[in-house]
Amino acid sequence: MPRFLSMIRINENEIPKDDFPEDLNERMGKLLEEITKAGVMLDTAGLLPTSEGTRVTWSGGKLSYTDGPFTETKEVIGGYALMQCKDKAEALEWAKRFLEIHPERWTITCEVRQVD
Repeated sequence: MPRFLSMIRINENEIPKDDFPEDLNERMGKLLEEITKAGVMLDTAGLLPTSEGTRVTWSGGKLSYTDGPFTETKEVIGGYALMQCKDKAEALEWAKRFLEIHPERWTITCEVRQVD
């Protein structure tokens, strides 16, 4: 069965800290329980803000390190899920359901790619 990586892309500066729906964690928990019981979820997690991260770049035969936050970046990966699905259509259906539990006023992108 193919595996798919879904990456949640957000603009971390646009997610309002005081506008988090009270029931979002409950709805998220129910969906994650359902996808796990379906045997699809292999691993999932949210990521800390870019202020906690470091980028390591290889260029011109040298390494450079840049500590976050990465203000020049419009979108960052805020979380991921590694799923085992029968096909891409099933992976996209789970991504759709994940996005739909978020408030309509938020902008979140889920990029789904098959693992090679």
